[in-house]
This record gives sequence, structure tokens and C-alpha cells, in this order.
Amino acid sequence: MEKDVEMFLEACELKGLSMKTIGSYEQTLRLFMQHLYKIGIERTENITHLTIQGYIQEIRRRGKYTAVTNQDARNYPENRPDYGKQVSDVTINNYLRNLRVFFNWCVDEDILRKSPIKRGDFTKTDHKPLEFISDDDFKRLLRALDISKFSEYRDFVIVQLLLDTGMRISECLMIKVNDLNLVKRFIWLPAKNTKGKRGRSVFFSEKMAGQIRKWIKYKDRYRDSDFLFCTNKGKPLQANNFEANVRKYAKRVGLKNVHPHVFRNNFAKRFLMNGGDIYTLSRILGHSSVTVTEQAYLDLTQEDLAELYRRHSPLKNMR
Repeated sequence: MEKDVEMFLEACELKGLSMKTIGSYEQTLRLFMQHLYKIGIERTENITHLTIQGYIQEIRRRGKYTAVTNQDARNYPENRPDYGKQVSDVTINNYLRNLRVFFNWCVDEDILRKSPIKRGDFTKTDHKPLEFISDDDFKRLLRALDISKFSEYRDFVIVQLLLDTGMRISECLMIKVNDLNLVKRFIWLPAKNTKGKRGRSVFFSEKMAGQIRKWIKYKDRYRDSDFLFCTNKGKPLQANNFEANVRKYAKRVGLKNVHPHVFRNNFAKRFLMNGGDIYTLSRILGHSSVTVTEQAYLDLTQEDLAELYRRHSPLKNMR
């Protein structure tokens, strides 16, 4: 199986998948192979549906962080407060999705006749509502940043741009000044910088255009970089560093569960609440299908639906 896994990972690279996605596949497959070796299975074609069921039972039995892909790693998982606690259904479903991608590739490559994973192996889970930040809390967050400092002024602009465009933070941090069209107010995201490896445009408001113009003048005065948002040394800003910054700013004003993806979530919900349609939203967000968008963002509350109705009542709007 190890040879098949290596071929699969190489195929993922050739398709241009992100290193984050490939890394997730590899970690899942390495853990799965550990289980296979324990039960004496070394060839992919010997994996059956019973093997998958046994692996799910093993995950539930062993608990969190009790299996690692690198035995020499010195991250001491046993010191984590949740070490050994039950693995959630969401996590198990994620493992199964990664394995299913590998097995579907095996079918395409004639290594297997059919995938050993069945639809019934997945556990139905409750959809967790997306975090929403109110107008007041968003303004409080912005006021927490010291825009006299280069890094905090940069983050001040990024936070607003994420909310205004719905971009992923990884896409935002790879923007170069030449990708901007300030006249028509859109940003071109090259395929190599997007999760789905398809180029697309995202759009920003006139108010945001003013913020960007001011930022570019400020940045160019102090830093020499082609990137719209760079570090103090002119290098691209890393997503994990920006996320740490956002959590720090949120902590200053007592906000919890604020991270970069919250702004993408908020863009999507606000777009729908302001009368935008799900098909346009799907294209702006760069999803592979409308189904993905529906699953991720159609969790409007009763109050949201009531507000939408009030705005778009046919009788009310009849002239």
C-alpha cells in the first residue's frame, strides 16, 4: 500500500492541490497504514469494508492523539489536556473523506474495483452554526488596532478586506499590487493562489478602495514589496501569524472565537441577508459547486429569515 500512497500523493501534486490538503491526506493515510500493519494487511487490494469498520472502531477505542505518524516527534501529545479523550464524529468523518479520495483514485487507476468505504460509514452530525460578528463588535475589533504601527495598520486593512470580499486569508496574503484594479474595484486571484486552483475575481466596495489606496501609499513609503500585504521585512505575511495577531486584537476587547475565517463566514451571511443569491455567492467564494456553498452557509436563523422576508415581501414591494 505504501507504494500506492506515494503514487497518489504525487498525483495530488501534479493536480496542483495545496500543500495543506496534501499534508492532510498523507497524515490520514499514514495513520491508517499503521493500523493495517498491526492487523497484517500490506496490500491495498486486500482492504475490505470490514477493514474500514474495524478501523473506525479502533479510532473510537484509542482516543485522541494516542497514535502518531512520527514516533520520534517531540511534541509530547500525552501532555495535552484532551489526550486520550473520545475522537469526535466530525473528526472521524474527515478521516473517512480523506480515505475516500485515496480509494476513488485507486479505482480510477484500476488498483481497486470499488471503494471499500460506503456512505453508511459516515456519522450524521449536527451542523455547527457559523460564528457571526456583529457590527458593533467588528467596530470594537478595528478600534483595538494601533494604526500608527506598520503591522497593525496592515492588519486593520486586511480585516476589512476579508469582510468586504469573502476571500480566504491564504488568498488575501498572496495578493500582489498588480492584481488590483482600483478603478473597476476587483482583485484577480491567480489559480495558483486559490484553494480550488481556478483563477477568479473578487470585488470590493468604493469605501474599501479608499482604504486600499491609502494603505498602498503608506506601504510604499516604508517597504519595498510587490505584495499588497507584507511583513516588516517586505516578505509575504504567513496566515498563521496573521491569525495569531487577530486573536491578540480580539483579546484586547474581550471578543472570543474571532479568527480569519470568521470574516469569510460573515461576508457570506451578510451577502445573503442583503438579498444576494446563493449561485453568485458560490462563484465569489470560489466553491467547486453550489452544493458546497449551501452546506456551508445556508444556516440562517429564524430571525434571519424573518428579516429577509420583511425586506423582500412581494406585497410590500409592489408598486
